[in-house]
Amino acid sequence: MTNTPYIPPKIWVNESKSDNQWANINRPESGARFDRDLPTGAHPFQLYSLGTPNGQKVTIMFEELLALGIKEAEYDAFLIKIGESDQFSSGFVNINPNSKIPALVDTTNNNINIFESASILVYLAEKFGHFLEKSGNTRIQTFNWLFWSQGAAPFLGGGFGHFFSYADEKLEYPINRFTMEAKRQLDLLDKHLEKNKYINGDSYSIADMAIWPWYGNLVLGRLYDGSSEFLQVKNYTNLVKWAQMIEKRPAVQRGRIVNRTFGNEWEQLPERHSSTDIDKVLAQKP
Repeated sequence: MTNTPYIPPKIWVNESKSDNQWANINRPESGARFDRDLPTGAHPFQLYSLGTPNGQKVTIMFEELLALGIKEAEYDAFLIKIGESDQFSSGFVNINPNSKIPALVDTTNNNINIFESASILVYLAEKFGHFLEKSGNTRIQTFNWLFWSQGAAPFLGGGFGHFFSYADEKLEYPINRFTMEAKRQLDLLDKHLEKNKYINGDSYSIADMAIWPWYGNLVLGRLYDGSSEFLQVKNYTNLVKWAQMIEKRPAVQRGRIVNRTFGNEWEQLPERHSSTDIDKVLAQKP
């Protein structure tokens, strides 16, 4: 790497070369790169995902529904290895043309495909009648924060996280720019949670499920090595308190490990096909 200033050409051409695994995944063209069918299981829902924050949103939702005794919410969760380009298989592209996890198929509804984590959360909430009010101000507040998280998280993950943890070299300008926005978002949530128990007010909802995997994991020290100290997350006391409260929910503890292939042994469950799969992994927790 050199410190030579980058001067953009008049016409961009993809000539990037890097040993960085994450720098070589994307291309400027969409669509399938190879033919391969997706595996299927026996349950009503087929989830294709990875245990990143976006993936955790959906598996937490499924586990919350199952905790309520809704057997119709049983699901198979298959691992999509994004580092190995599984998301560009013809099977995956057929259910999510955007080639991003998570993607879901509801076999009880003409095999309809649902992609984008917020869309999946809304779909499941409305299908089963939980974690989203049918009408009224609380429903509106849930949507406000749900869609806030969809627009905000890319700055935290694709912006701050990328340049702080994954980029080939540490560059002051992008790190400062995205740190500024990350801290503004943390401050926003902290001030909101000073007056609200949950994200939408008094009730646990899909807004909490959408925001916790990103911002909860961050202030609990689970995202990006060194970021907790760098961002001084302990100063956001209301946000930390909320994150700790959500973490204690059994369904959150179960959902956060599904399709996860990193961390401690008791945090890793590459595929999920029954509740006992999760039970066996969590039983290893010290």
